[in-house]
Amino acid sequence: MTATGAPRPNIVFIVADDLGFADLGCYGARDDADGPVSPSLDRLAAEGLRFTQGYANSPVCSPTRFALMTARWQYRLRGALEEPIHSRSKGSPTLGLPPELPTLPSMLRDAGYGTALVGKWHLGYPPSFGPLRSGYDEFYGIMAGGVDYFTHCSSSGDHDLYEGEAERHDSGYLTDLLSARAVAHVRRQAAAARAGRPFFLSLHYTAPHWPWETREDAALAPTLAGRLFHLDGGSVAIYRRMIRQMDEGIGALLNALADEGLARDTLVVFTSDNGGERFSDNWPLVGGKMDLTEGGIRVPWIARWPAAIAAGGTSAQHCLTMDWSATMLDLGGAHPPPGHALDGLSLRRVLRDPAASFERPLFWRMKHRGQRAHRLGRHKYLRVDGHDYLFDIEQDARERANLARREPQRLEAMRAAWEAWNATLPPIPDDATVSLGFGPADMPQR
Repeated sequence: MTATGAPRPNIVFIVADDLGFADLGCYGARDDADGPVSPSLDRLAAEGLRFTQGYANSPVCSPTRFALMTARWQYRLRGALEEPIHSRSKGSPTLGLPPELPTLPSMLRDAGYGTALVGKWHLGYPPSFGPLRSGYDEFYGIMAGGVDYFTHCSSSGDHDLYEGEAERHDSGYLTDLLSARAVAHVRRQAAAARAGRPFFLSLHYTAPHWPWETREDAALAPTLAGRLFHLDGGSVAIYRRMIRQMDEGIGALLNALADEGLARDTLVVFTSDNGGERFSDNWPLVGGKMDLTEGGIRVPWIARWPAAIAAGGTSAQHCLTMDWSATMLDLGGAHPPPGHALDGLSLRRVLRDPAASFERPLFWRMKHRGQRAHRLGRHKYLRVDGHDYLFDIEQDARERANLARREPQRLEAMRAAWEAWNATLPPIPDDATVSLGFGPADMPQR
């Protein structure tokens, strides 16, 4: 039993890729000619708890995934200082998640959970790194940061779909392949879960990350070899269709949990690894992926666990990706080894009572544009391109009214807090890379 009074839950951790804050209906997305964009996720939110002030650990993918896996500041690890890890790093012995490090899946496995990752890894390549080396019993998905949805080739041109560490040549649209594998995994684990052995399933989609392909666009794939950023393609309609097709797969997974009698005792958490990219809707936030303005880091967070979470709740609790990892460890009865303190904080009390919020200082830093940020309560300190700003996020979510001159003492206090936090972490090395993919010559900047 957990401290919530419920048995240890099965855990399904669903992560979208580059999804914007307002891309889901339950976060403000409007219907279009095809109807609601995210009916399954909207249902998940209605049956659980929706967070309005939840953040990713980074505005770019692989650093957030380091925090997700370790429940610690990603900045402690060299690989997480890449923005992000690039497919050119294949074979690197340093740019990845060290296998000896305790992780969310390894600690849950030690506590008796079966563990599996279906989807995106993006934390370094074998033979030095990989999901099976960091706590997952099973893996089906991609090692790279992004692949074509049909050829399953990365930006370097290498085929990148694996089962374990063996290449897997399956035909089909990647989003659908991942959804089907996740459903099959739940059905395969159901008997053991009902008998008392819980499972932890990471379902990490690549949708709605570029290239801009829906399941109807197989004919487009041969034209995208070597240019997966797809700078001359896509549209809002295509992007929304990619989300909708991911949502259909999530709906099938939720139905499988219900069919197997597991829904009540399964914690399902949904989020994005960072803010949205070029076709996303981040309203009312400004910026997106690679930015420490709110649009790059504030993301959807939804949690459903009928045995312990009341339906229809909303929470303004501030939280980071690594806090959810710490929460899952707490609920799963898993503990870090001695001397390995977590930076993430458990949200167990908020799941039980959305009004039971607590102060949670948040910090970020980026090599890109020398960015730094600190959120404390309603205020946020931000630096971009050498300029310091102070915002009241509760009143000004778009970060347009700079209070730095009006409140110099608050600005200085928050800057000092950021400096003190930063001093506890390794510096960003000169050889850390920033991979933008496109610039002002490709499209007008924000």
